[in-house]
Amino acid sequence: MIPNTEGGYGAVEHRLPKVDNRPVEQRISLVTLGVDDLDRARRFYEALGWGGQEVEQTVFFQIGGIAFVLWGRDKLRADCGIPDGPVGTFDGVVLAHNVRSQAEVDDAVAAAERAGGTVTRAPGKTFYGGYAGFFTDPDGHAWEIAYNPAFALAEDGSITIPDFSVPS
Repeated sequence: MIPNTEGGYGAVEHRLPKVDNRPVEQRISLVTLGVDDLDRARRFYEALGWGGQEVEQTVFFQIGGIAFVLWGRDKLRADCGIPDGPVGTFDGVVLAHNVRSQAEVDDAVAAAERAGGTVTRAPGKTFYGGYAGFFTDPDGHAWEIAYNPAFALAEDGSITIPDFSVPS
């Protein structure tokens, strides 16, 4: 947050120039941690002073221009299409890059595969009404490329978690 002219604080704007030949913009939209006990994990982060909101067994925290999310490890693992196991397999963390359309999901996942990534779940419809695909980078870190119509993207690519307490 930065001071504004009214004496309050406003969000810091970070704008990277759009590079036409870059297949994936340089940013992260969400960080999702797969957790064994959602209530315990939420209590931990709330004890740090973080305020979150739970919807459908998922806890969302707004962290500047990104979202930090806690979700059941088994659900996250299944969503990614990656088996759980020792180091070098699913590690409970998925980095997410949200885009503005289904076509952008397809393009970004294809670009990751061309760059040496491994597609773990081909792009397709999601349970929440969006469209997503997953890949791992050459070191096995999982990424989701997602189009979620409920999470509108600002011009700079940032998202804002909607207030789930307001009826839609």
